[in-house]
This record gives sequence, structure tokens and C-alpha cells, in this order.
Amino acid sequence: MSDESRPSPAAPPAETSADTRTNTRTAVVIPAAGRGVRLGPGAPKALRALGGTPMLIHAVRAMAASRAVSLVVVVAPPDGAAEVKSLLDAHALPERTDFLVVPGGESRQESVRLGLDALPPEYDIVLVHDAARPLVPVDTVDAVIETVREGASAVVPALPLSDTVKQVEPAAVPGEPEPVVATPERARLRAVQTPQGFDRGTLVRAHETVSGEVTDDASMVERLGRTVVVVPGHEEAFKVTRPLDLVLAEAVLARRRLNDGF
Repeated sequence: MSDESRPSPAAPPAETSADTRTNTRTAVVIPAAGRGVRLGPGAPKALRALGGTPMLIHAVRAMAASRAVSLVVVVAPPDGAAEVKSLLDAHALPERTDFLVVPGGESRQESVRLGLDALPPEYDIVLVHDAARPLVPVDTVDAVIETVREGASAVVPALPLSDTVKQVEPAAVPGEPEPVVATPERARLRAVQTPQGFDRGTLVRAHETVSGEVTDDASMVERLGRTVVVVPGHEEAFKVTRPLDLVLAEAVLARRRLNDGF
């Protein structure tokens, strides 16, 4: 376990229920080692300010807002673990949740694996959350956790699509016209968000056996032949990728502070 951490989580309490699933412990892995070049020059994406606070802090608070989450592992840039640890120490975070910072790898997949490697053995449920989704509501987090507790191996929050989607033959030269080859049935499509939730053993096995380019951890579980289920996502769990997304996130945060004192 990394030295870049707060004190190790306490040992889990003795089980008092016959249904051990109600006593499962949940940890979150937040890969935050990416540069986020589409947001433009400057600090890594996870450290960009949103309402005067780094997006990473918003994302950590969003996960820790769930009373089911007792550990958050932040996977920092390989040379930035000390900086991220100092950042967490400088901001108010729920005391009931433990926090751990570990150096990441060259890819998101490697960073998630390093976060998994740092988890103490008593955690049975693992969420993987994008640092660039800073405003996910706690109800969404809780819904993912509860569905894993009920027996699902992998759970993703997702939204129906409002736009028609076209499958195309990619152009040989970027920017040139691309021929449409199919129009998928929109009613069967979903836009996937995070946090994605997993039975720990399933996620570990996926990272041990699946190689090649993947866009999310649920895709790795699919390659194992395991079922991934969808729960309703939320419109405020969008990913801050481009400058316009940052403007929208600022507006959402301002509305929350006005209405809810968030």
C-alpha cells in the first residue's frame, strides 16, 4: 500500500446479519492520472477548478456522500501523488470515509488496476468513477451499490439517447465525409456514465485477463462473458471533457448552491 495515504481503514465490524450482502464494504477507485488535453492547456483535467475547487475534490466528495462508501482510492499522475495527497488534505472531506492516493500508470486501464491492487482485502464491492464527472448525485451512487449488493456482477448508470445515432465507415482522412452504414435502433441504446459498480472478484479477474483497448471497465467484464446491467443515470453526471462542458458544470454547481446550499 502506498505511503501517500491517510491511516489505513479500520478492520470491518463483525457481521451481525445472516445476510452477509448487507455487510459488504464498498470502495471507490478514481483514476485521475490523465492530462485532459481537450480542455486546453493548463493543469491536468482532474485538477481544473470548478466553482473555485478542483474537479477531483468535487468527484471525491460525490462518492464519499454515499454512506455506503468507506474508502476512496485516488489514482494520481505517476509523478503527482504527493501533490494530490496535499490537495485532499487541504479540503474538507467526510470523516467517516478513508482516503488513499497511489501513483497511476500510462493508461486508464493500468491506473484502475493499480488502484485495485491498493485495496485492503475486506472490500467486496468496487466502484470505478471518472474524476471528470464531478457532479454525479448521491442517489445514482447508491443505486449502483445497491444493485451490486443484490447480486449483479457489474452495474452501469446510463441514460437513453435523445439523438439519432449513425454507424459510419470512418474517413481515411479526418474531416472528410463519412458514409453511413447503419442506423441503430435508438430505443435499445444507452449513454453510459460512472460510477460503475462491480463485485470485486469479477473486476479483478477482468483486469487480469482482458487486454487491448477498452473504453470502460464494464466492457472488460463483458469480454469475460458476464452480464452487465444498467440502472438509471442522471443528467448531471455528465463528463467534463471540453470547455463548453466546464461552462455547463459551473452553471449546475451555481444552481445547486443557490437552491440547496451545496
